[in-house]
Amino acid sequence: MRGPTVQTCSRCLYTSRHPLHLTFDERGVCSGCRIHEEKDQLDWTARGRKLAALLEGYRSKSQRNYDCIVPVSGARDSYFIVHTVKTVLGMNPLLVTYNKQYNTDVGIRNLANLRIKFDRDIMTLTVNPETVEKITRATLRRLGSIYWHCLAGQTVFPVAMAVKLKIPLIVWGAHQGLDQVGMFSHTDEVEMTRKYRKEHDLMGLEAEDLVDDFDGIAPEDVRSFVYPDDRELERVGVRGIYLGNFIRWDTKSQHEQMLALYDYETAEQTRTFDTYNDVDCFNYSDVHDYTKLTKHGYSKATDHAVRELRFGRLTREEAGELAGRYAKEPPRNLDLFLEWIGMTRSGFDLLMDLHRNDQFWRRGVERRWEYVPSTDEADEKTRQQREEARLQRRGDCRFLLTPSKRPDYLDRDYILIGKGYPEPS
Repeated sequence: MRGPTVQTCSRCLYTSRHPLHLTFDERGVCSGCRIHEEKDQLDWTARGRKLAALLEGYRSKSQRNYDCIVPVSGARDSYFIVHTVKTVLGMNPLLVTYNKQYNTDVGIRNLANLRIKFDRDIMTLTVNPETVEKITRATLRRLGSIYWHCLAGQTVFPVAMAVKLKIPLIVWGAHQGLDQVGMFSHTDEVEMTRKYRKEHDLMGLEAEDLVDDFDGIAPEDVRSFVYPDDRELERVGVRGIYLGNFIRWDTKSQHEQMLALYDYETAEQTRTFDTYNDVDCFNYSDVHDYTKLTKHGYSKATDHAVRELRFGRLTREEAGELAGRYAKEPPRNLDLFLEWIGMTRSGFDLLMDLHRNDQFWRRGVERRWEYVPSTDEADEKTRQQREEARLQRRGDCRFLLTPSKRPDYLDRDYILIGKGYPEPS
């Protein structure tokens, strides 16, 4: 069965149906690929000096307060961000983390290792698990999302702490809209905003919008997810900058540098070949990614394959093969999520069907849903454009898999709170 015909970038795998939106130039190359070219065009040494000067203006003169806030987790680019801010630039950051409650043992250990290796204070927000479950049931029903509370918590807790502790500067990693679809240029130096958070991270739904008798959600249930008032932000002068605007951002390379320095762990994931990012969560590259495929017709492996293609570590054909292979992988941890939230598989399937994108799914044998990717038709003009836009391969796409530091431990349950442990001396 043929899927819908859409425009596909002549260089990468992204299409005109990308939920963050992108544009195409006269050569059929998408805005994400064009902005990525800046990584090889900008003077990053000069941009690094600009970053250092910017941070210098926020250094605590009395040395009685932290210089800035750095949001962290047990994965993503946390080690690189803290290393850059503390070790390279000599700042005194306060680390903050939102407890997503879907924690893996690897993630708990990585976060503990980060705290110990950098000798940093860390503040953690753990919302009442019953409240999180209630909110997740509501966002699953309304948005088809099991991850709304994570995105909301991760983007509000650092800002709330900045206001409360009067620390005006928050240092984030890379801007998703810039890195994926070229929503901005690096030289725009965009900062974290309430508007982007609501429209993209939160899928248009603020915490206050969840208050509803049907879901049994009261105002006090969402208090931890409410963004501070503009007057509070202005009083402290809170701003959130992205390191990716000042540093040539390459998460794979960065992880491999940090792994050599700080000896944290990587792990295999269900629905992507990337063993570095999001290994702290049972669901991000599993159940959450399955819901992404259901709603948007592509999975996280596509994002990772496009990223590696743009860096010249995959050919277009290799990227397409990886993205297609992992899109077919069923989530391994769905039963664990259903047990946690108190829902049957049939109830989950019913809710997901309400959000299923019929541009990418069709009823097949015995009325079962079958994934039908977009038709990628290439006429002579398209084939010529693809050859002209093709990047030379200049690296490999092997991701390191470290030995487990708890090889006898079976990581089968969410860990709400875990202290981790230091390396034996």
